[in-house]
This record gives sequence, C-alpha cells and structure tokens, in this order.
Amino acid sequence: MTAPAVDAFAAIRHPFVRAMALARVSGVIGTQIINVAVGWELYERTGSALSLGLVGLFELTPVLFLMIPAGNAADRYPRRNIAMIAQSVACIAAFGLMAVSWFEGPVNLIYAMLMLVGAARSFSAPAVGTIMPQLLKTEQFVNANAWLSSAFQFASISGPAIGGMIIAWTGGTKWAYFVAALGQIIFIAAFSALPAIAPPEAKEKRKLSDVFAGFSFIRRTPVFLAAITLDMFGVLLGGAVVLLPIFAKDILHVGPEGLGWLRASPSLGSLLMFLAVTRLPPMKRPGRMLLFVVVGFGLATIGFGLSTSFVLSMACLFLTGIFDSISVLIRQTLEQVVTPDRLRGRVSAINYVFIGFSNEFGAFESGATAALFGPIASVVGGGVGTILVVLAVIMAWPALARIGPLHTLKPEEEADIISATEARHSV
Repeated sequence: MTAPAVDAFAAIRHPFVRAMALARVSGVIGTQIINVAVGWELYERTGSALSLGLVGLFELTPVLFLMIPAGNAADRYPRRNIAMIAQSVACIAAFGLMAVSWFEGPVNLIYAMLMLVGAARSFSAPAVGTIMPQLLKTEQFVNANAWLSSAFQFASISGPAIGGMIIAWTGGTKWAYFVAALGQIIFIAAFSALPAIAPPEAKEKRKLSDVFAGFSFIRRTPVFLAAITLDMFGVLLGGAVVLLPIFAKDILHVGPEGLGWLRASPSLGSLLMFLAVTRLPPMKRPGRMLLFVVVGFGLATIGFGLSTSFVLSMACLFLTGIFDSISVLIRQTLEQVVTPDRLRGRVSAINYVFIGFSNEFGAFESGATAALFGPIASVVGGGVGTILVVLAVIMAWPALARIGPLHTLKPEEEADIISATEARHSV
C-alpha cells in the first residue's frame, strides 16, 4: 500500500496563512532595506567602522528591557492588535529615518530611530510568532511554518538587493526608507485580515510570578530547553557569516562580487529546504533529526573554514542554510505545540531574546577569536564547538531524541491532565 500523497500547498490555501505570508514578506523586506540603508548612510557620513558596530547594540538594547512586558502583553491582549501597533511604530521609525536623511539631521537621531525599531520588534516578535496556534490546527503547523519560513528567506534575499538598488538609482537613502515604511504599511493591512482573538480571562488574580512564568515553563520543559540550547549555541559558535569579507578578500580572493554570492548561499539553501519540506511527510523522529542537522551544520561550518575553493565554500555555506532551516522549523513547531496558549507570548519573547542575543554576541565572538587566532581557526573552532554542544545536549536531555511526530505532542498542561486521567482509568 502506497502512502498518501503529501499536499504541499495545504497550508498556503488557508487565507490566514496567505495573509501572514504577505505580512512576513513585506515586513522583513522593509526591515532589510532599513539595515542596508542605515549601514550605507552611517558609513558615508562617519567613515567609522564603530558606527556600524553600534547598530546592533542600539537595536538589541530595547529588546532586553522590553522582553518581559512584551511577552506578557502577547498573553493578555489580542496578538493581532499588538503586532499591528508594533509595526505602526516601526513604520514611524522608517519615516523618521527618511526625515533625518532628507534634512541631514544628526547621526544620533539615526540611533534613536534604531532604538524605536528595536522596541517595535520587541512587541511584534512574540505576538506574530504565537498567533498561528490560535488560527490553525496542530497538524497544519509544520506545513504552515515551512511556507512562512520560505517567505522569510525570500524576503531576506530580496530585501538587501532592493535596498541597494534604490540607493544606487536615487543616489541616497531617503527613498529607501520610504519603501521600507511602505513595507510596514502592507504588513499592517495584511494582518488586519486576521481575527483579533482575545485570550480567556484569568480565573485567578494575576501574581508577580505570572510575569516570569515563561522562564519557569522553559526550565521545567526539558525537550524545549534542549532545542533552544542547540539553536542558541549553534548560532553563537557557528557565526561564520560575519567573517565572510575576510574570506572573500584574503583567502578566496573573489572580491565584493564573490562576497555577495557567499552571503546569499545560506539563505538560498534555507529557502530551497523550506520549499522541499512542504512536500515531505511529517518527521517521525524530529528530535533525532534536530541533533543530526546541528551536527551537519557544525561539519559544514568546519568545511567552509578549511576550504580554499570558492565553489566548495559556497557549497558548505549552502549546506549550513539547509541544516539551519530544518533546525529552525523543528524548534518553532516544537515551541508552538508544547507551550500552553496562555504562556505562548512570554515563552516566545524569551526565545526571541536568547536567539537575538546569540546572533549579536556570536558576531562578536567570531570577530574576537578571529582577531586572536585568525579567521580559519575561528570558523573551524566554532564548528567543532557546535558538535560538542550536541554531545552535551544528548547527555543532559536524552528525552529529546525520543520524541515522536511534532503534531502528536500536546501542551505540557494538557499532557499532564491526559496522563493523570489514563493513570486513574488503569487502576
């Protein structure tokens, strides 16, 4: 008997998924355009590499301070409304950057607008990342996540190119900021098609401990803690992307054009893998697969660090994108299925901060180790460290390798109730 054919387009036929995909593409393209335009303008006006390094710091700072209130807001108010308000703030920031560029305002105002962008992302990320479980069935999560992640990768590839072309055509950044603002407006319009679902009223009076309930949930859910640990340290140690200019210029000798191809390779691998996942049946052993792909990510990173061939280097980066996409898909879906809806905002906010922090700190770690030991040792050492983290996770959380298909898992509280009921019936 042959297995039933997988409907690759099942989720994208759902109007809510299409609306979220449109919002994801437009919002990420807008954000990517801002990143390109800010980097170009700051370096044009200051000629300082430090001014570029401060961009991530100013965007990350509000995230660290707003993580707790943003997560609690996503669990207390309609997530659609929070996302729309947050993107409205991002839109205002884009218009603010346009005004600074137009009137050649002080550089400090650019950093102020970046903090506003960071604040908007603080509230948008947990709201957007947790709205899908309110709208879809559990068995639809993997296919929907694959399509939404594909939309993200498409925007990540096209956004910088669009921003660069606008700057080249117009001779400045102000119109790039204008297009970025339009992207946020399209996001808001697309999200307005989703229902505003209010969370159920709390049965008990809220306590101070409820504010930090997301931390408690992650601590007592070893499978999810293991997954985010793998993701966090994989990003932290495998940050080869920040060193690509060194490899392009001094090791591979391919110049800026080659650098562009190198930077595009991981995103291209991710995009193709996400599209492939839409045609594949659910993973029978997603925990084992997660461990396998993180090891693969580490090996591909080592291969890139040791390569002196441009084609081989591109192939290794392409593989890092493939392995990373599977890791992200499993972690996102796992978070959605094991987290009770009343906690999803708080858990998502914590997860967003940890992954964001590992991105920023991973770039610093790669740069620092490259300065001390050279770029090859930095990249190869990061790949080896990633594999060692997998071994540590296997020993610390063996349950991760034993989990079944993701759509069969239950939120922690519901699983506890079912187990207790089955125990009573067996007596």
